[in-house]
Amino acid sequence: MAENVGVDTTHLLRLDEDGEAENDQKISKRPKEPWRGDYVKSIVYAGLDAIVTCFSLISSMSASHLSSGDVLVLGFANLVADGISMGFGDFVSSGTEKDAAVMERMVTEWEVANRSGPQMTQLIRYYHALGMDLHDATTVVNIFSKYREILVDEQMTAQKGIPPAEETEKPWKSGLVTFASFLVFGSAPLLSFIVLIPFTQSDTVKFIGATVLSALALLLLGIAKARIAGRNYAVSATVTFFNGAIAGGAAYIIGWTLRNIAGLQD
Repeated sequence: MAENVGVDTTHLLRLDEDGEAENDQKISKRPKEPWRGDYVKSIVYAGLDAIVTCFSLISSMSASHLSSGDVLVLGFANLVADGISMGFGDFVSSGTEKDAAVMERMVTEWEVANRSGPQMTQLIRYYHALGMDLHDATTVVNIFSKYREILVDEQMTAQKGIPPAEETEKPWKSGLVTFASFLVFGSAPLLSFIVLIPFTQSDTVKFIGATVLSALALLLLGIAKARIAGRNYAVSATVTFFNGAIAGGAAYIIGWTLRNIAGLQD
C-alpha cells in the first residue's frame, strides 16, 4: 500500500515537472500579483480622503476670496484635526473588529468542542453548495476534524465570513499609519501657499498652484493604487483624479454661491 502511494506521488511530481513547459506555452500572461502590505488600506484611504478634503476646503475658501493667511491657518488646523480624528477612528474600528473576531472565535471553538456533529454537517453542506461532491466534502471535513484549530478556522470563514485573525495585527499601528498618511498627502494642496510666498502675493496664482499639486498628488495616488492592486494605471489614475476634481469643483461652486448670496465684498 505504501509502495503504491510512493509510486503515485513520484508519478504526479514527474507530471508536474513535465507539464510546466507545456503550461507556460498555453498560458499567455500571468495575472499581476497585488502587493501585500499590512497597512495598504489605511494609506490609500487616508491619503485619498486627505487630498480631497484639504483641496475642497481650499477651493471653498478661495471662492470666498479669503486671504492666503486664512487658507494656511484654517487649512493646517483642519488637516491636523481631521488627521487625529481619522487616525483615532481607524484605531477604534480596527480594535473593535479584532475584539469581535476574537469573541467569535471563542464561540466557534466552544461549538466545535461541544457540538462537533452539527458544525461538521454545516461545513459539509457549505462545501457541497460550492460544488464539491458530497462524498469528497465529507472526507475533507472528517480530515479537518482531526485538527481542531484548522476546523475552527474553516468554520469561522465558511459560516461567519471571518478570516483567521493575525496575531501580529496592531490596531494602534493602523491608526498611526492613517494619521501619518493623512498629514503627508493632505499637505500637498497647501504647499503652494508656502512655496510661492517669496515669488508672488497673488492668491489666484497660489490657488492654481494648489490645484496643480493636488492633481499631481491624486494622479500619483491613483498610480500607487493600481500598482498595489495590479490594475490598469491609466484607469486608476483617471478615476482618482476625477474624484478629487468633482469634490473640489463642488466645493468651489458652493463657496462662490454662498458668498454671493450673503453679499460679501472683497
